Amino acid sequence: MNKGIIELTKMDTRKILINPSMIESVESNLDTIVVLHTGRKLIVKESMEDICSLINS
Repeated sequence: MNKGIIELTKMDTRKILINPSMIESVESNLDTIVVLHTGRKLIVKESMEDICSLINS
């Protein structure tokens, strides 16, 4: 069940809180990029699998 908010870590180690309903897509290449509905892109330390687990827990 979705908790409503997930915590992610930016590359500079700052923690950010994201509403999963604002996530349009998650891309994984060398870095993990979270793309929001607004078009903003966030590079985070968590893997795509970690983000999926956070959203679905």
